[in-house]
Amino acid sequence: MSIIDGKKIKLFALNSNRPLAEEISKAANIGICPADVVKFADGEISINIEESVRGHDCFVIQSTSAPANEHVMELLIMADALKRASAKTLTVIMPYYGYSRQDRKSKSRQPITAKLVADMLQIAGIDRVISIDLHAAQIQGFFNIPIDNFPASPLLADYFLYTKKLENIVIVSPDHGGVTRARLFARILDAPLAIIDKRRPEPNKAEVQNIIGDVKGKIAIMVDDIIDTAGTLVAGAEALIEAGAIKVYAAATHPVLSGPAVQRINESVITEVVVTDTIMLPEEKKSPKIVQLSIGPLLGQSILHIVKDEPISQIFDKITHHESKE
Repeated sequence: MSIIDGKKIKLFALNSNRPLAEEISKAANIGICPADVVKFADGEISINIEESVRGHDCFVIQSTSAPANEHVMELLIMADALKRASAKTLTVIMPYYGYSRQDRKSKSRQPITAKLVADMLQIAGIDRVISIDLHAAQIQGFFNIPIDNFPASPLLADYFLYTKKLENIVIVSPDHGGVTRARLFARILDAPLAIIDKRRPEPNKAEVQNIIGDVKGKIAIMVDDIIDTAGTLVAGAEALIEAGAIKVYAAATHPVLSGPAVQRINESVITEVVVTDTIMLPEEKKSPKIVQLSIGPLLGQSILHIVKDEPISQIFDKITHHESKE
């Protein structure tokens, strides 16, 4: 337990991303409290919190990344345990919000699963959610509790600004939906913007139709929020090279990296892919082409600002130099 501004604070970490939790703990100077996640033979989950949380402001770190269903259930069960143990408040730090891509009905009789997850989190008794780069900003409207959606663009742009020190660059949005994110990136790097016009005949498959903007003779940086199977990313990089770009880098917040993603990146024309650690990368998903930056220091500072009732948006707006983890 830590006492900050007279408030009793406890920090918990579930199983999705322990390394990030340790970075957050270090940045906030708040130790991680012990909690046992028990899985029974039939796959059911139970949690035992080993210390009293009565009257405490509790923070739980859990990305709902793969296996998404298991990590969602861990979080819901933890929330139930904390509320039944009389925690004063419960804030969930969910750097990656699973199911965020199912944010609307694109066909008849489809679910809006991002809203379903929001409903379950609120029913479980969570008081506040902190997330990084929600796939769709309108997901914030699915909640009736405070939800902070912070951008990773300043951290990622910082890497290209101070570590790579590239010149003659163009920022590329892989589709029309990502233009706002790419525009922020372009503003930070003071670079022009291009857009890849594509169509998606089926999930996880995209076909490049055209490139809007001048990329000839430039170093292109493709900016997205999620890299899943990397099919779209690789196809976009090839189109940029064909259009005259001399090098292609990629920057994304969430390295989902499903299926053949890492192999595709390794075999692609992409020079380097820069991601954050909202999702933990196991050894089999690491690559010399993939650089991972830690969002932990920023999230650790956000905890302190919440506890002290200070604004937190400016933490993520600042461009500060961070070391990368390769």
